[in-house]
Amino acid sequence: MTALAGDLSRRQRVDPGFGVWLPVLLFVAACLALRGSAPWMSLYPPDWVLPIAPAVDAVSTAITVFVKPAFRGIAWLLNWPMLGVQAVLQWIPWPIMLVLIGVTALRAGGRGLAWFALGALLYILIAGYWHQSMNTLALVLLAVPMSVAAGFALGVVAHRVPRLRGTIDVALDVMQTMPAFAYLIPLLLLFGFGPVVGLIASAIYAIPPMVRNTLLGLERVPSDIKESGLMSGCTSRQGFWLVEVPTAMPQMLVGINQSTMAAFSIVIIASIIGGFDDIGWEVLSSMRKAAFGQSLLSGLVIALLAMVMDRITLGFASSRAANRPDWLTWRRFWGIVAALAIAAAFMHMTSLASMLPLSEGRGLINAEALNKWVLGLVAAYADPLETFKNNVLYFFILPLRIGMLNAVAPMSWGIELTPTVIAIYVAIIALIATALTRSVGWRAGLAAIVAGLLFFFGFSNFPWPAFIALVVVLAWRCAGAGVALFALLSCLFILVLGLWQPFMQTAYLCGLAVLLCLLIGGLIGLWAAHNDTVSKIVRPINDTLQTMPQFVFLIPALMFFKVGELTALIAIMLYVIVPPIRYVEHGIRHVRVDCIEAGQQCGCTPLQLLFQVKLPLALPVVMLGLNQTIMAALSMVVIAAMVGTKDLGQQVYIALGKANAGLGLTSGLAIALVAMMADRIIRGWAARQQARETWPV
Repeated sequence: MTALAGDLSRRQRVDPGFGVWLPVLLFVAACLALRGSAPWMSLYPPDWVLPIAPAVDAVSTAITVFVKPAFRGIAWLLNWPMLGVQAVLQWIPWPIMLVLIGVTALRAGGRGLAWFALGALLYILIAGYWHQSMNTLALVLLAVPMSVAAGFALGVVAHRVPRLRGTIDVALDVMQTMPAFAYLIPLLLLFGFGPVVGLIASAIYAIPPMVRNTLLGLERVPSDIKESGLMSGCTSRQGFWLVEVPTAMPQMLVGINQSTMAAFSIVIIASIIGGFDDIGWEVLSSMRKAAFGQSLLSGLVIALLAMVMDRITLGFASSRAANRPDWLTWRRFWGIVAALAIAAAFMHMTSLASMLPLSEGRGLINAEALNKWVLGLVAAYADPLETFKNNVLYFFILPLRIGMLNAVAPMSWGIELTPTVIAIYVAIIALIATALTRSVGWRAGLAAIVAGLLFFFGFSNFPWPAFIALVVVLAWRCAGAGVALFALLSCLFILVLGLWQPFMQTAYLCGLAVLLCLLIGGLIGLWAAHNDTVSKIVRPINDTLQTMPQFVFLIPALMFFKVGELTALIAIMLYVIVPPIRYVEHGIRHVRVDCIEAGQQCGCTPLQLLFQVKLPLALPVVMLGLNQTIMAALSMVVIAAMVGTKDLGQQVYIALGKANAGLGLTSGLAIALVAMMADRIIRGWAARQQARETWPV
């Protein structure tokens, strides 16, 4: 520790940042020393909790009673188009639907996409989920136009009225980071139980991508194109619809693609309160029955549906038409659609539709046999899986959650936490911090000390004044005083809600998942950046993982590790592993060639070139990947709560079960605030790096 302090004092001469962090570190040490005599520092007293959640629940109940008749009327009106779309999709014979989607895929992306779409639909048919898949498709086909229309309108308003831009941005941030479970509760109270609630929830969740892409597209319309429209005599309205919108349309089509995928991602969640005979309900019910074989079947169905819709909408959004056949013009495409409609009517009139094989909805795959096979597979590897689970739980997860002070015991670690063991631990942390300080910088050494304190005392027992001080100063040094104030107010809001312990559980679980994903995904990204073959292999895997709905990731984790925090951790990691891989590869591959050549001319070895040239230059891109990783982890928290956690996600899930709008909305808002804090801190740091400023922390 003396060597570390000496090295830090030498660096202080040229780096004023240390003068900020040293008092913070001393304050953290004082809080840890006083935690025994001042227990309120570790456990926020219940008497200090403000009754915000009950007040929100009371207001929500009063408003709901007053406006419920109007919203129930809206639900009744929306029920009819949903029933109509369902009836049409169920009426179309499956061979006609196969040809229709195959031709659409051919028009969107060429033969490869068409064959993929046909293969996916054939699997759905053979698996016996055709009826349920058409119901899911009906929900998405209704939700997406609603989202696109609302998103387009909001994007235009934000573009035309700059004064509202800030308000709309904040609303979008809350909508994108607020867990869907949180606003399912008021929707349930307003619209009642049924598929319409799932439709509305899906539509709301899918609005933000369309708003952002509409705004981005309109802002990128070149000024010379607008001037050309004015010189041609266009009015303001004509210029908007005939010039700006067509120019921004490629970006808007990307928004339609993202809104479609967002609607698909919430299908299973919406089925909880709007459950009808759709594929989301099949996934949820099979998971509840622990029928893992059937869960895999239905989970793969919804993943394939999502991938087909993603590729088709992305194909239409792409400006490149190299894979699209020249003969399939839009006129011929609509002619084929009309011919298919006539063929479907003919099949029903001649009773051919009812005579088709598999038309009764029974698949060729024996779900019971698959369930038994999966259970046998799990039983065959039960012992090593249990050993792995216990080791990770006792030596890693528990210390992070409750600290080494409470986790180290002869039964779990085989040792007692004696003063000698504590001294050895302190010496190890000091050596690591000193080595990092000398090789990387004092900030890395400081981070090692903070990590060592968190591992020793645990997130649950870490004094809240110390943790708030660390977060606020980090926000200040990375993104400025405004973000620091926002971080302080957010932490205090979570504190007075009485949600500090769940928040710390969320912080440790998501933090651990993000750290492991950065390590594993970063290594894969580095490998892919330097090897084209690996990049080609990893790319479709990433595409598949990104298009899978969140619930699907619970199935393999739950199957092998049962209910528990490790299962939640693995599910979160499966969902958030893609951004580190993609952003690290993208950042390394796009390092300027002249910088690499300069490093080579200076005699750098490949490792020196990587760590001293490529990674520092790619760091802003990698940090944006870290931002996306944190956002994805927080969005997965509520889903992971279904397999046994005690974090903010569990609070939202409990609120949904009790229809407690106050607890659900405040817990969801807490998650949204955490996400926005992380987003603004990382974006502030990345902005300063891109402006070629030194790291201000």
